[in-house]
Amino acid sequence: MSRIPLIATAAFGLEAVVSRELMELGYTDQTVMDGRVKFVGDELAICRCNLWLRSADRLLVEVGSFEAWDYEMLFNQVQSLPWDEWLPFDAKFPVSGKSVRSQLHNEPSIQSVSKKAIVECLKQTYQRHWFEEDGPEYPIEVAILKDWVTLSIDTSGPGLHKRGYRPEVAAAPLRETTAAALVLLSYWNRERPFADPFCGSGTIPIEAAMIARNRAPGANRAFQCEQWGQITRDHWKQAREETRDKQLPKPRFTLQASDIDGRVISLAKKNAFEAGVADDIEFKKLDVLEFKTTREYGCIITNPPYGERMGDDESAADIYDDMADAFEPLTTWSIYALTSHPGFERHFRRKADRRRKMYAGRIECHYFQYYGPRPPGEQPLDGEQPLDGEQPVSNEPPTVSPADGSVTTSPAVEADSGTGTN
Repeated sequence: MSRIPLIATAAFGLEAVVSRELMELGYTDQTVMDGRVKFVGDELAICRCNLWLRSADRLLVEVGSFEAWDYEMLFNQVQSLPWDEWLPFDAKFPVSGKSVRSQLHNEPSIQSVSKKAIVECLKQTYQRHWFEEDGPEYPIEVAILKDWVTLSIDTSGPGLHKRGYRPEVAAAPLRETTAAALVLLSYWNRERPFADPFCGSGTIPIEAAMIARNRAPGANRAFQCEQWGQITRDHWKQAREETRDKQLPKPRFTLQASDIDGRVISLAKKNAFEAGVADDIEFKKLDVLEFKTTREYGCIITNPPYGERMGDDESAADIYDDMADAFEPLTTWSIYALTSHPGFERHFRRKADRRRKMYAGRIECHYFQYYGPRPPGEQPLDGEQPLDGEQPVSNEPPTVSPADGSVTTSPAVEADSGTGTN
């Protein structure tokens, strides 16, 4: 199986980030779709992508896809797929199903029919009438969108945001995959200063430190497919050796992370230690108004409180006013903030250079991007261009709605939207 169809799933709004990560890993034969990136790899690619992808949710093997609008079509097509290439005779293969805008919409029935079809396929291969399912697990998903059926096997197990360093979290935590995407969408690199003045349990600075060290996010965890016969120990040995060989030394500047809550600062320090980057980040208990620095050409990347997430919309607006005051002296810095608050730009008193629609859990947010000048002598990095879904913002000032104080823009400013979960 030298050419395996694979799917990296992603939160809506992050597909282009995952695509670029796959390109950097060398997987260029790909198709970007809503919520997923399809590409072609081999057995080693399954290991490498699980270990290295920072912003993807899961890695799936695509067994087949086809159109079906009744259960007979579904059964026959599922049965005809090459399940024997993946499922051994003792495989445990739970089947989950989901359907969106399709004639087949009863998910329990979709699961049941698909399971029976897989069993019939395996009966013909293994000449058995019963399967104990007491071997390695191969979780199967049947996803139907507008009558188009995709069957896949999950290689990851727990989602790829489970890095293994965050057993405890603060209130309203940001997923590690989303935090990594915020860093990857910025112009920050290991040669520039970094700060997060609302660090919470430390997810954004920890992910930034791991990126600066080129540390594979999945290096300290196990994956579902490690028990599969198709992927050998030699594959995993080669992939894990690569993660060790590619690590970099400590970045030029210690990353700065602060929060007004001393309890979450203690938690952030613990998480950074578990992630192996405690020496790369300086954590402080600090109000945003106390934030000061003499460094230049740095990047602030942060997820400040917002009403839907913390339950206090008015307090969030006050915080954005404080951010405007605290960051005003930072004339050479770039600033990136993720929030769902509709009046962020008005309270921050600046129009974003770009903004990107994203989702934090089920909450629709925008990633506001303010670009400072490039450091003297620094050349543009590879891929330092806006990704699909980012839209330049016009130079016209924001329009404030008298009714709710929200900022409105022309339709061209908004990125394409989607609905989904993080």
